Amino acid sequence: MIQLNTVAKHYSEAVHIGPVSLELPRGGITALVGPNGAGKSTLLTMIGRLLGIDEGTITVGGADVSTTKSKELAKILSILRQENHFVSRLTVRQLVAFGRFPHSHGHLNAQDEDIITRYINFLGLDSIETRYLDQLSGGQRQRAYVAMVLCQETDYILLDEPLNNLDIARSVEMMKLLMRAAEEFNRTIVIVLHDINFAARYATRIVALKDGTVAYQGTPEEIMTDRVLTDVFDTPVHVITTEDGPLASYF
Repeated sequence: MIQLNTVAKHYSEAVHIGPVSLELPRGGITALVGPNGAGKSTLLTMIGRLLGIDEGTITVGGADVSTTKSKELAKILSILRQENHFVSRLTVRQLVAFGRFPHSHGHLNAQDEDIITRYINFLGLDSIETRYLDQLSGGQRQRAYVAMVLCQETDYILLDEPLNNLDIARSVEMMKLLMRAAEEFNRTIVIVLHDINFAARYATRIVALKDGTVAYQGTPEEIMTDRVLTDVFDTPVHVITTEDGPLASYF
């Protein structure tokens, strides 16, 4: 479980995040949604300790994020940011291998190599594992980054807008892979998404943020209502019931 207790981050009197108190259950995919500037990415990076908090506490799997040693925290949670700065002349396999560093400390053994191969195959990268990152399409590169995070084999995975720069087909492909990862590897995935319809289709739980605080949280069915979405996004939203689930129309 991920627990946030009155967590806050202050930039100025007018700009701040929180206080946020939230419990995210173990397992499945939790989507953080909301308008630009709502605090989605900031909250995610605070959970991942890439950004310090000014107030409150955050625990992930029972470990206090602020006080747990980095080498121990890296075995509990992994995070993939929007912007990743890796040397472009790394191959896919070399990139994915970075996920083993908390375990191998740079000295890969046979078990590490087997784990690397497992996630390369899972993400469908086996045919291009020797290619360099700058030779990949945007979708291939993003799958390689996700394979690296999965290779860390943490119970908790934080993903900040992994669908950015992906077309519709690649976005659907990515979300289906994340659903499989959550189910087959028993991972807890927290993901920042801009598209509420992707959240409704693939997430097991949705947390809607607005003005730096949690406005609503619940199942997709509980969040996907005209009233909730119109309030969150400050524009008229009509939810349509389809065979594949609720669909938000905002045109």
